[in-house]
Amino acid sequence: MTGATPPHPTPSSRRGGQVEGARTAVQPAARGQGVAALLAEIADVGTDRFRGGYSRHGFDRAERELREWFAGQAAARGLAVRTDRNGNLWAWWGEPGPGAVATGSHLDSVPGGGAFDGPLGVASALAAVDTLRQRDFRPSRPVAVVVFAEEEGGRFGVPCLGSRLMTGAIDAGTARGLRDQDGTSLADAVRAAGMDPARLGRDDESLALLGSFVELHVEQGRQLDRRPERTPVALASSILAHGRWRLTFRGEGNHAGSTAVTERRDPMIPAATTVLAARRALAGTEARATVGRIVPKPGGTNVIASSVDMWLDARAVSTSDTRGLVGEIVAAAGEAAEAEGCAVEVREESFGDTVLFDPTLRDELADRLGGVPALPTGAGHDAGILAARVPTAMLFVRNPTGISHAPAEYAEPEDCEAGVAALARVLEHLAG
Repeated sequence: MTGATPPHPTPSSRRGGQVEGARTAVQPAARGQGVAALLAEIADVGTDRFRGGYSRHGFDRAERELREWFAGQAAARGLAVRTDRNGNLWAWWGEPGPGAVATGSHLDSVPGGGAFDGPLGVASALAAVDTLRQRDFRPSRPVAVVVFAEEEGGRFGVPCLGSRLMTGAIDAGTARGLRDQDGTSLADAVRAAGMDPARLGRDDESLALLGSFVELHVEQGRQLDRRPERTPVALASSILAHGRWRLTFRGEGNHAGSTAVTERRDPMIPAATTVLAARRALAGTEARATVGRIVPKPGGTNVIASSVDMWLDARAVSTSDTRGLVGEIVAAAGEAAEAEGCAVEVREESFGDTVLFDPTLRDELADRLGGVPALPTGAGHDAGILAARVPTAMLFVRNPTGISHAPAEYAEPEDCEAGVAALARVLEHLAG
């Protein structure tokens, strides 16, 4: 990061006005905006005063406002917008049909996330369309800019929910029953957004249109920044096997002042022990295990909890390594629970096998982009879900801090523009 540049785009005046917090369609003059200007359009949507950064979750007010912003930007470019059965947005350049080239990302965030994770890919896709049109390029294949729903899983707990539903990677009935922290089900949330929850599920019609998918994303790490040539753009080679597990420790609620230690069955003790066990399990490995959320019930300062929910995120180079790591942590959780007179329940909420992106497409695009490097990533993406069904690639834009899923997430404006230029070359090649 250079000088006093802010870690996220500076809010700008909203184009086209707004009604009750929602953005209306932008004016046609918006065509040709750079990616920084597009990001600035949404820089004040979903800001989180408590955590910092942004909290934009699937089908909540902030995410719905962003969806309206995207629809307006697409309409200003003459792109035909439709919402599929799973809440994913598609903006079509040309008549939808088989062999389509799709690009895009997501607009939702983790709680207190940064400005680039997701929106950079969406804004870059719009800017890439502008770039190609300025060159008078006319695609011979239909091109779609897509916004996937609930990629982060910040509201309903399952990441890449829109792409998982579309590909059938999650059962629709299971998905409809997912609930957020307030008890609202996914079915109720999509109904409130004007969709029919009964239609959620595998979407062979949309899948049949796709010939390839390319997702641009800010790098989540510093592999590019640490390379001596400081290349602004790279391709993805693979995604680590990863998943999320919910551990519920059950004990006995009681008074913090009147209950002797020897009489306690405090579920917070095995929960805390499990956090430390997760860190110990990583020794000597390249795996990752993280506990980022713990919820005691009832949550009073002077109350021994009756139960504690905690969520474990685990990632490793292979499926067997990831499951072995989780098995070790769960075993430690069971031992700690028994020692405290508690019980523990473990539920897998999501899992994704190791993803190896299509090597033919990757090498083809690397050659097109002048030999940019191909890098592995530990972060999950919609592209990783689609990779099992369609030739898929990812472009990364350099992140000088390496920070992501936090307010300090950043990419230099010139690197973002380099990403747009690279994406435009890729789309021109695939859709030409």
